[in-house]
Amino acid sequence: MNEEREFEERVVDVNRVSKVVKGGKRFRFSATVVVGDGVSRIGIGFGKAHEVASAVRKGVERAQRSMKTVKVINGTIPHSLISKCGGARLFMKPAAPGTGVIACEPVRAVLELAGVRDILTKSLGSNTTKNLVKATLNGLVSMRTKEEIEKIRGVKL
Repeated sequence: MNEEREFEERVVDVNRVSKVVKGGKRFRFSATVVVGDGVSRIGIGFGKAHEVASAVRKGVERAQRSMKTVKVINGTIPHSLISKCGGARLFMKPAAPGTGVIACEPVRAVLELAGVRDILTKSLGSNTTKNLVKATLNGLVSMRTKEEIEKIRGVKL
């Protein structure tokens, strides 16, 4: 119970889906939720239910179960990269202190809850919310620091 309080949660997107049946339409909701501690741990979750509140609750539970640690150095990322998920391509570049988070809404939610304060981003492909959130998380998790690269290669950079 104590872990739930230290994480901040943000609902990125709520989508209404309808199914036409004999008596009319049946509505369901899907929610995209991001959970993070604002320092280095982040998780994303997707929930589906007949009510919005239930979908958000399911998304938060799944996000807390899928927490990952990301590398943040002085409030920015170690290096620039392009990450992909489905049709979404996202370019991320480290920025100088005081720049802020220059990103679209789904990407901003993930970066701010991961503890990134200064970064430049650009969405190059599809702007689907779900894929942008996944691409952002994939990019943050795949980052390597200079020390890790030196250790892998066995040389001093």
